[in-house]
Amino acid sequence: METILKVKNLNVEINKEKVISNLSFEVKRREILTILGPNGAGKTVLLRALLGLLPYRGEISWKKGTRISYLPQGLNQLRVRHLPISVREFFELKRIEKGETLKFLELVGINEPNAINKKIGDFSGGQFQRMLIAWVLASNPEVLLFDEPMAGIDIGGEKTIYSLLKSFWEKKDLTILLVTHDLNIVYRYSDNVLCLSKKEGHCSGPPLKVLSPNILEKLYKEPIGFYKHRRHK
Repeated sequence: METILKVKNLNVEINKEKVISNLSFEVKRREILTILGPNGAGKTVLLRALLGLLPYRGEISWKKGTRISYLPQGLNQLRVRHLPISVREFFELKRIEKGETLKFLELVGINEPNAINKKIGDFSGGQFQRMLIAWVLASNPEVLLFDEPMAGIDIGGEKTIYSLLKSFWEKKDLTILLVTHDLNIVYRYSDNVLCLSKKEGHCSGPPLKVLSPNILEKLYKEPIGFYKHRRHK
């Protein structure tokens, strides 16, 4: 499978504090890579560095011309609920016209006749996340970067949203880099995991080989419920 991203000896400092040290990994086209680690391990910093939003030392090489969409942590209903902006205006920030907006809303299961004119903060949590997925897909990306996209969504809603992402992964030949703490999602959907830890170093590989109870307890510094699932493709 073709390599779409190569990272070699990546180092990132924030306010003179080393957050990521000598990190190397690769991502293949159509891979789903899940990034794990405790708070402060550098997961969000890594995504931002991959996008060129933070200074770094080392090598980050995307396949030339790769189209990337990013859904950052915190872009959720609580953050934007008071903004006087409609769904249509939100999509127009990306120069997405009304017809395309309606098409992508329908793709994620938002079929309300007047949904495009609703304020973005008026959606329920699950609907809002669906709308955000439509928003990132509207750019026709090859790679999706998601930073804890299901934060604040109930478990039933989470499963629905992840199932939706999996369907788009299958239909649109996507590559996905995903930050999440949900190990059930990791085992069910991920090809590989990348574990980040300032004290324990890094580990990577297929979930069933890498995520032993011992590794998880070292990573999170507490006992972790351990359930193995076969990946469903």
